[in-house]
Amino acid sequence: MQKGQVVKIHSDFYYIETNGIVNECKLREVLKKTKQSVFTGDFVEYENGAVTKILPRYNYIPRPSVANVDQIIIISAVKEPDLSFSQLNRYIAFAKYYNIKAVLCFNKNDLSFDDKIIEKVFSIYEPLGYDILFTSATEELGTEDFKKILNGKFSVLCGSSGVGKSSLINAISGLNLRTQAVSEKTQRGIHTTRHCEIIQLDKNTKIADTPGFSNLKFDFILPHKVDELFSEIYKYRSKCKFQDCLHLNETGCAVKENLNKIDETRYYSYCELVEEAKEYKEKIKTQGTKKESAHKKQNNEIAVKISSRKRQSARNTQKQNIYKDITDEKFD
Repeated sequence: MQKGQVVKIHSDFYYIETNGIVNECKLREVLKKTKQSVFTGDFVEYENGAVTKILPRYNYIPRPSVANVDQIIIISAVKEPDLSFSQLNRYIAFAKYYNIKAVLCFNKNDLSFDDKIIEKVFSIYEPLGYDILFTSATEELGTEDFKKILNGKFSVLCGSSGVGKSSLINAISGLNLRTQAVSEKTQRGIHTTRHCEIIQLDKNTKIADTPGFSNLKFDFILPHKVDELFSEIYKYRSKCKFQDCLHLNETGCAVKENLNKIDETRYYSYCELVEEAKEYKEKIKTQGTKKESAHKKQNNEIAVKISSRKRQSARNTQKQNIYKDITDEKFD
C-alpha cells in the first residue's frame, strides 16, 4: 500500500505523486459506489494501480475542485479584460465561505496607465486586511513578490479566463503552459487551462493551475448568512433592529445607516449575492434538500447501503423461509 497526493485528474484517471514519481491510477469500484469525490490535492492510499482510500482532508473548495490548500491567489486583470470588482468580490466571498486565506493579485499592470484603479484597489481591500500584489507576467514586474507569496505553500490560482494565470506561472517557473489572447470581439478570456493540475515549483512550493470560470453563483447559502462574508457589513449586524435583517430595505438597519463607510462596489456585490441566495432559499422550500444517503459509516469505514427495494426483497425471502420451516416441521 502506497500513499501519495493527487496532482491531476483527467477523464477517469488519477495521477498520484509519491516521492517525486507520478503514478497513473483508476478509482476502485467500492469508492465509486460510495460516491466519494476525489479532488486534486487529496492524499490517498493506492495499490496495483487503484485508489483504495481517500485520506481525511483539512479543507477543500468545490470549484475549482481542490483540497488541502494553504491559500487562494485571486488573479484579476487590470486591463484586457477590464477589472471587474463584482467578480473579484465573488471570489473573495467564496474564499471566506470556505475559510481559506485569500491574496489579491492584479495582473497585466503594464496595460494600465490609470493610477486611480490602483488607488481604488488599495482603498477598498487594504483596510480589510488582504495582501495585494500588482504584476505583469509579460514585463516580469512584481514576479519576485509573487514568488515570495507562494514560497513554502500550496496555493490555488483562481480567476476568470484571460487574466493571465498561466502566463504568471510561466514567468516564475520557466514552464511553457499554453496561453491565449483575450477575444477582441467579446473582450473576454478564452479557456486555455482544461483541468486542475498541481505544479511543483520547488520541494516545498506547489500551485494548482485551474480552468477559469465566470459563472460562480451563490446558490448554496441562505440569505441571512451572506453578510458573514463581508466583514465591513457584518460588523454592523448586531446593531440592526431586527435579527434577520438582510440590510436591504428594512427599517432600523445599521448597515444602511453606515453606507457612507462601506465601498459601493462591495455593497452592490453583497446585494447581488443576497438575491442569488434568496433563489436558493425558495428552491429548498419547494423541493426540500433531504436525500437518503447511498452509503453509511460503520466502524469508521464507509460502506454501501442496500437499497430499500433490495432490503424489502431480503425481508420477503426471510419470511418465506420461516414459513417454509414452520410448514416442514408440521408435516415431519
